[in-house]
Amino acid sequence: MLSYNKFAAVAFATFVAFQAPAFAADADAVVAKIGDVEIHQSELDLAVANLDPQLAQLPADQKKVAALSAAIDVKLLATAAAAEKLEQSADFQKRMSYLKDRELHNAYFKAHVVDTVTPEEVKARYEKEIAALPKQEEVHARHILVKTEDEAKDVIKQLDAGKDFAELAKEKSTDPNKSEGGDLGYFAHGRMVKEFEDAAFATPVGTYSKTPVKTDFGYHVIKVEDKRVAPPPPFEQVQDQVRQLVMRDKYLDLLNKAKAATKVDIVDESLRKGYDDANKQQLQGGDGQPPAEQPQQ
Repeated sequence: MLSYNKFAAVAFATFVAFQAPAFAADADAVVAKIGDVEIHQSELDLAVANLDPQLAQLPADQKKVAALSAAIDVKLLATAAAAEKLEQSADFQKRMSYLKDRELHNAYFKAHVVDTVTPEEVKARYEKEIAALPKQEEVHARHILVKTEDEAKDVIKQLDAGKDFAELAKEKSTDPNKSEGGDLGYFAHGRMVKEFEDAAFATPVGTYSKTPVKTDFGYHVIKVEDKRVAPPPPFEQVQDQVRQLVMRDKYLDLLNKAKAATKVDIVDESLRKGYDDANKQQLQGGDGQPPAEQPQQ
């Protein structure tokens, strides 16, 4: 079954979506002043977008205060740094050049990947993933758990005599779900201990096990209510993760075209081997990583 967790795991390993903050038309309203230096709403929006993940979980009003505090701290020390002309140092210039390239990369990614994904593409990718999934059987079962084999045999006798399974589970079972009549819901292979699972999948629908099933938990009597092919997760539940997969593929396509058009020469031999191996892996399955959702510090 293509579970939410599977989609999420693949998406996380291969892609983290980038989104630029959205600014209103009057985004440059002044929200604070530090001496003669102004902080505008657009800068505050950027500060909010770049908050530490822990602070990003705060309520909106507290998040704005935390962002404003961070923006003021930045302005204070940036002003002091400018007074010392630190921006003229070679190290600073190199860093600014790198940051410019990274932000251009992010902007290009947004323009040619994020903004180009359509709902139709996402739905088509979902259908493709679903169609490729192997069919997996699930069983819907109830059980009555007791401590001894003799108790389990007595339960079977009472069921043979016409006793209702759910009512008997409420009366006899030691499992915490006894109040639900021993209902375990649907489960697939690998979810239960082997002895229990083997017995459940071998029992016909509408019948119960005629001999006690022993596990480390005790002795079980199992009734099978239904069997089915496991349904896929609803589109609405996983569409965000599927959208990330679509964006990952678009991103990798952009990179591959750019690499084909421009020669990349790695001078260091050890780095060249690692780079070549990484590119082979990317072409085989794709683990290229687009820019992070929030600009890196």
